[in-house]
Amino acid sequence: MAKNAKTFVCQSCGASAPRWAGKCEACGEWNTIVEEAPREVLPKGVSGGKGGRKIDFVDLRGQSAPPPRRSTTIGELDRVCGGGLVAGSAILVGGDPGIGKSTLLLQATALLAAKAACVYITGEESVDQVRLRAQRLALDTAPVQLASATNVRDIVASFESGTAPDIVVIDSIQTMYSDTVDSAPGTVTQVRTCAHELIRVAKKRGFTLFLVGHVTKEGTLAGPRVLEHMVDTVLYFEGDRGHQFRILRAVKNRFGPTDEIGVFEMTDAGLNEVLNPSALFLAERRGNVSGSCVFAGIEGTRPVLVEIQALVATSALGTPRRAVVGWEAARLNMVLAVLESRAGLAFAGHDIYLNVAGGLRINEPAADAAVAAALVSAMTGVPVPADAVVFGEIGLSGEVRAVAQRDLRLKEAAKLGFRQAWVPRPGRKSEKKAGAPDSSGEPKSTLALKDMGHVLDVVSQFSDATDAAKRRTSA
Repeated sequence: MAKNAKTFVCQSCGASAPRWAGKCEACGEWNTIVEEAPREVLPKGVSGGKGGRKIDFVDLRGQSAPPPRRSTTIGELDRVCGGGLVAGSAILVGGDPGIGKSTLLLQATALLAAKAACVYITGEESVDQVRLRAQRLALDTAPVQLASATNVRDIVASFESGTAPDIVVIDSIQTMYSDTVDSAPGTVTQVRTCAHELIRVAKKRGFTLFLVGHVTKEGTLAGPRVLEHMVDTVLYFEGDRGHQFRILRAVKNRFGPTDEIGVFEMTDAGLNEVLNPSALFLAERRGNVSGSCVFAGIEGTRPVLVEIQALVATSALGTPRRAVVGWEAARLNMVLAVLESRAGLAFAGHDIYLNVAGGLRINEPAADAAVAAALVSAMTGVPVPADAVVFGEIGLSGEVRAVAQRDLRLKEAAKLGFRQAWVPRPGRKSEKKAGAPDSSGEPKSTLALKDMGHVLDVVSQFSDATDAAKRRTSA
């Protein structure tokens, strides 16, 4: 028999090494490499037991009906999951400590328990602590089955015998351990092994599995990256614990669209879903204030209007500050460079602060024009019209490019009472004329459109004040 090869695995990133080392070459962490139990190595020419059985292949169309979905009665959670929960699916929910992961899942299981068998297993709290939280949320009468356990062997044995539940919540996966692995709970090996066993029994017995995951200080899910590949859906909680809004974003979903968001408001009674996020994000907006601009964005399949705020102040530092909240700092630097190079504005010697109000993080480049409008407004002191929305992508040559789902953005703006929109010029012949019906048969919005073909068209809205600012800068 050949000797079993030793395997050394980094507990921070999951990289394998042929021998122990003090520093992991993959992630650079120190003292994270440990030896894993070796697998059995068979001699050359010897097969591992009986031969495998033949696999049955079927055509792509198939004859079976699509898997049914179970509604949680929480509309925002159903939206993020793609329309409801799919039997046999595994959903990973991550977020900062105290942001509301356990609260939302306890609320969902309490509502589902009226028509489905729900199990809530906690490895971080005792049963009495979960009951206290349920009493605070007025959910203590829901028929949810509670348990405090961390041994995956015991959990799997409970599900494989008798009638399987419909919904299972594991809070959290980092507290689970398998006695077949010689490492501490929360390590890469333990997380991978425990998740594999739980997902296997969930698909075998056909129940929906929720896994609560911790995040690192960088904001990524703790444990191996393969954990996100093993599950069907990955949901991230965004937002500051000191802020009342919570954003639940789907970054992976095998049964629905990705980048879909659900908006919640944290209250004393738990997380309440927000049916109209645009109205809530703009509730505290003040009109006729320089540096403020409303951006019409798209999050998943939903149009969302948010306020972008900019502040330009004279800097006494040799290197001016560039502070960004809710947007990419690199993209802000690009927009500033385009405004300086293509429009003649001078932001050197000024501190610049950019904020997306409401705690939402914007990832699409369609916000370039709104950011540019907010910056020019803050620079010149001239406010953007209170009844205007702005969107468009800015290129390095200064052109404002068309963005997707233009009609959906305009409809949402018209619904909230906006009367004009600064939009990119139609660049494709396939685009419909204003006022023509869209694919749903409904007419387009009646907003007054101001076409922007170049970043100078954005600056021209503040032309008089911009000229004065240039004269002050040259003087």
